[in-house]
Amino acid sequence: MDKTSLALIDQAKAAALDVLHHNARGPFQGLPRTAGWGYPEPYTRDLMISALGFLATGDDELADALRRTLVALAANQTPRGHIPSLAHDPADRGASDTTPLFLFGLALYRRSANRPEFLHDAAQKALTWMQYQSPDDRVMVSQMPTSDWRDEQVVMGFGLYVNALVYAYLVLFGEHQSARRLRGLMNRLEVLGEAKNPHEHEGLVVPDKPYYALYSYKLFNSDRFDLLGNSLAILTGIASPDRAGELVAWVEAECDAMRLRKELAVDLPPCLFPFILPHHADWRPRYQRFNRPGEYHNGGVWPFVGGFYVAACVAAGQMELARRKLLALTALVKPWHENEAEWGFNEWIQAQTGHPSGRDWQTWSAAMYLYAAECVHRQSTPFFEEIRGVNPG
Repeated sequence: MDKTSLALIDQAKAAALDVLHHNARGPFQGLPRTAGWGYPEPYTRDLMISALGFLATGDDELADALRRTLVALAANQTPRGHIPSLAHDPADRGASDTTPLFLFGLALYRRSANRPEFLHDAAQKALTWMQYQSPDDRVMVSQMPTSDWRDEQVVMGFGLYVNALVYAYLVLFGEHQSARRLRGLMNRLEVLGEAKNPHEHEGLVVPDKPYYALYSYKLFNSDRFDLLGNSLAILTGIASPDRAGELVAWVEAECDAMRLRKELAVDLPPCLFPFILPHHADWRPRYQRFNRPGEYHNGGVWPFVGGFYVAACVAAGQMELARRKLLALTALVKPWHENEAEWGFNEWIQAQTGHPSGRDWQTWSAAMYLYAAECVHRQSTPFFEEIRGVNPG
């Protein structure tokens, strides 16, 4: 990179740290804020995803913010082991990704702090809860619609994103036999349509494509592209190195085509594509108000997901592409939407226009920017190197 680009990245990193320090203590029991203005609550999924950035910086205040969040989540865990969606509110339940994210964030903190037994009892309860989320008792877990980070997106059954998280924590907790079984199931071919053998387990490999399906369950599935889930598949090693390279090349080619069609105005992929349009079978009437094409979970461009994609490019050995995408992410986190600030670190960006449309100063947007920048700087992916290195497949 040239000096101008490096200086701009340094400015963005400093601004991201300022955002995270600002958000480190909020009005709910002093726990971290999810965003600087709009979301004062400590949302579990946002803060557990932010653990990657918190710890990659080596910042003691951010590491302590993660520790305090983990302690609160353990204190508010249900008797059967489920982790609530808000760290301070044990009654806010029902998410499919909060418990696997807690296990993932806890494993990262244990390694960073050299505290291998930290919150041992809560971890064991959470591991047991997750075992019961597999409807056929074969490791792969299922979910209800709109129960993961996409509260306006129907993902049902065996979802890619949640199962990629499960694979990650299984490896980090040393559950290698279960991880091997899950990786094998996820790499099975998913048969589209109605020509399924009822005795064959669902897979997530899409026929004639290098990426993994959004979800699959019995006769139901979606082969739309989930950027976060597929980035995690690369980072964790669920995708082989060859598949990872093909997957990244496919994403770039598809995004080039979207830009030619004026469907994409930035140099980072949308969170979901092709967009769901009103005449498609999986369109829901509610989407017209909350989830229009190119917006929110229906193809909005999310900076935190972009951070995962930058890291996935590094994991796939595509360093020049990773540098280019980090610069694109730097441009993406600059504009503000709600409150005038030098750096916005917005929630999500409208794909066709590139305009920020969500809340500013998002914790996970700032944290994943820092993680992406660290990956490019080190030319490696902290924490995920261990997961891929174990490779129980």
